[in-house]
This record gives sequence, structure tokens and C-alpha cells, in this order.
Amino acid sequence: MKLIYSPPSPYARKVLVLAHEIEIFEKLEHVRINVAPTVQNDEIAMWNPLGKVPALILETGEALFDSRVICDYLEQKFRPDAQVVDENNELHWMIKRMHALADGILDAALLVRYEITLRPADKRWADWIDGQMRKIRNGLNYLEKEAPICADRVNIGQIALGCTLGYLDFRFEDENWRSDRPNLSAFYDQVSSRPSMKKTKPV
Repeated sequence: MKLIYSPPSPYARKVLVLAHEIEIFEKLEHVRINVAPTVQNDEIAMWNPLGKVPALILETGEALFDSRVICDYLEQKFRPDAQVVDENNELHWMIKRMHALADGILDAALLVRYEITLRPADKRWADWIDGQMRKIRNGLNYLEKEAPICADRVNIGQIALGCTLGYLDFRFEDENWRSDRPNLSAFYDQVSSRPSMKKTKPV
């Protein structure tokens, strides 16, 4: 299998962390590319018409995207015991909810990042930035109330949340998301110490 990704992408990092955790990282062919929201990269566009990373190319020649689909595929194929067999089990859906919320916070963070770094200063929309930052803070406050505890193995919801918090550290240092969120801070201290997170830390 071939994984096409851009190292700074937090969505790609999530897939890479999972690959380390389920011990298939070395089995993947890694194709690192540069992407930008305003310029098409044909190397990824030929596999994903949206032009977004990551994309996983299967042995059949089919491509999977986005990161949540890729993670579901890798878990079912290489760590089936991580899946809750009975989908009526509440834990199954709580893990998926955490994954979706972590990705939603990332979506908002990237919109802010693009608005600040790509749009000329005189054309930036302050209300838009404030609205996205509100989503980020509301999401973090929600997760503070149910911050998970890391065990020997982490689930995909915990991996997604760890990568989201890592991205906020990387790109939003001034936000100081740890302030008044001791549970999330403790969780991140735990998850960020895992080898899979250390090996994929953006620089």
C-alpha cells in the first residue's frame, strides 16, 4: 500500500500515528508531497479529486480518502480487535464521536490558519476568525469534561484528539489551550509521550 501525504498535515499525522500503533508503518510506501489550498498538486489530485491529503492507494489500485476512512480501513484490516463488534455498544459510538469532534476542531483551526496566512491583511474577516476560534474553544471545553485516560493501547478517538492538540501547539501557541483545561492537558502529556507521537511530531 502507498500512503500519499504532506508531513505538516495533522490529518496525515493521525494516519501515521495509527500506522505506528498497529505496527504497519514500515509496510507502507511513503510518498511525501507538498500541498497548498490555492494550488493543485496533480500527484494527489489524480487519486483524490478534492486534492487533499492523505490518500491511501491499495494493492488493487483503488484509492481511499479522507483520513477517517483510511483509519477505519487500517483498523479493520490490521487491528480488528480494536473495533467494537456490536455497533449498539455505546463505547463504539463514543470513540467515533471523539474522532469526529477532534477532526471538527482541526477543520476550524485550519480555516483560521488559512485566513491569517493566505489572505491579505486588509481583507481578513475578523468575524469569521472569531467564529472559528469559538468552535475550537467550545470543542475543547466539551472534551475537557470527558478527557480520556490513555491505557497501554490507544483508540482512534484518542489518536485523533492527540493530533489535534498537537496541531494547536504547533500553529496556535498563543492560544494557550491548556489554560483552565487540566484534564485535556494531562491527557496530552500522556498521549504525546508515546513513541508514535514523538516520531510524527511536526517540525
